[in-house]
Order: sequence, then C-alpha cells, then structure tokens
Amino acid sequence: MRKLWRLAALTAVATLAAVAACAPVSNKTATPTSDKCAKDVLGTMYPGILTFGTDQPVYPPWYMGDNPASGEGYEAAVAYAVADKMKYARDDVRWVRVPFNAALAPGPKAFDANLSEFSITEQRKAAVDFSSPYFNVTQAVVTVKSSRAATVKTVHELRTLRLGVQVGTTSYTAATSMDGAVPVEVYNTNGDAKMALSNGEIDALVADLPTAFAVANELRDGLMVGQLPSAADNVEQLGIVLDKGSPLTRCVSWAIDTLRGDGTLGKLEHRWLTDAGKAPVLT
Repeated sequence: MRKLWRLAALTAVATLAAVAACAPVSNKTATPTSDKCAKDVLGTMYPGILTFGTDQPVYPPWYMGDNPASGEGYEAAVAYAVADKMKYARDDVRWVRVPFNAALAPGPKAFDANLSEFSITEQRKAAVDFSSPYFNVTQAVVTVKSSRAATVKTVHELRTLRLGVQVGTTSYTAATSMDGAVPVEVYNTNGDAKMALSNGEIDALVADLPTAFAVANELRDGLMVGQLPSAADNVEQLGIVLDKGSPLTRCVSWAIDTLRGDGTLGKLEHRWLTDAGKAPVLT
C-alpha cells in the first residue's frame, strides 16, 4: 500500500508540473522578460492571436484611412511594435471596433488591449488596467478662419466661446475646467464635432494636440488656435487599456517600456506626430 501511495504521489507531482509548464504566464507574479512575455506563453483571448481594439471611426495621425490593420498612424504603429516585442507576427494580430466609452466600462472586454487615445486617470483605473504610458499629450483648440475663435490668444478669451468635444474624453475635462465658461457641446465622435465646427454650430473644437492638427488640416480654412496650458506636475499621458486585472498588463507595459528605451517610440513620434512645435501655448 505504501508503494502504491508513493507512486500516486509522484504521479500527482508530475501532473502538476506539466500543467504549470503549459499554463499562461501570470504577469502579476512573474517579472516581465522577453521569454515570459512571448506569444507561446501568454493567455490571450484566442491562443496565438493578439486582439487589439480601437474606436470607429479613427482619425489621423493616430490611424490612417480608418484602417488600423494597415499599421499606418502612430497608435497603429505602436500596436504592431508591441505585438512584435511579444513575438506576435503581423498575421497574428486582429482588430475589433469598440466605442470609446464601452472600452472604459467595467466588465469583460472584446479585446486583449485597446489603443484609442485613452488618457490615464485615477477614475478610469478603477474600471480598467492601463499599460505604461506611450505618449505625453496636451490639449489644443482648433477652429476655422471665419470663426470668432480665430483671433484668440488667451484662455480667458475662450470662456465666451462655444466649444465642442468628444464625449467621455479628457478634452471634455479640459474644456469644462475653465471657470465661467459657457456650456460645452458634446459629440459622439471628433468627426461629429468637426462637422459642427464646419457648420458654425460651435466656435472651436478641443482635442488632443495631434488630433487637433489633423482636424485643422482636414477643415477648409482650418486654423490651430493653440495649446491649453497644463500643470507641470500633471502631465496627461496616453496608455493602452486592458481588462481590469488582466494577466497581460505587465507584459504590455514591459513592451512599451522596452520600445521607449530602445528609441522606437521616439522614432514613431517623429514620423507621425511631427507638428507639436507649431502650436502656441495659450496664456
């Protein structure tokens, strides 16, 4: 009986070891490294596939032609760079479309990771995980030459204008944080806000700086008004969104940190986000 018990115990130990060897890496306990953050050990939604989410539509310079799978645009390029760091080939990446607010809502996600210009905030951290930041961003104001916003030089002057923003964004927070400002118009997408600006329904649109440049270039007689000032100790940063408690969070952060360290993020910023120096800061 003792021999049989020892044989059963050894069999159980071997079985547990085999299961542990095949189980996905838990990034909560393991220090992220290239071998622990690789395709063959990560527990994604679909084995061997990394599913990225983004909004619909998406705009330059973050995505080009509303086609994230092209890899063109800053966030699309970052997504594929992250995938590559974790040894996912281009064909191993799939994309799904998720509305901005739905991606930030509590509960299971339809993606492994999502890039939709999500600013990292403590409030959002209660519902989702964020990766390490991949971009520091400021908010900016864009208008058309025929608007009364075209001559604005100060934040004080903005307070009497009709401003438009996309719902649920930090652009809304920035636009509504000005004391004494008129009510801000809220739109489902930046595209809707851009249309409202073209039609004269609003005087100016508030968006993150790269998006504001893109809008100014797309609008007939589009004009960059300037950047909203930000506190030195409160830099707004964009992060990749993952499900709350996702086992992938630490590996995605490791990939972002590695891409920053080896200069890849800097090169991608230079390629896709080169106009940041052309917008004056409003006083």
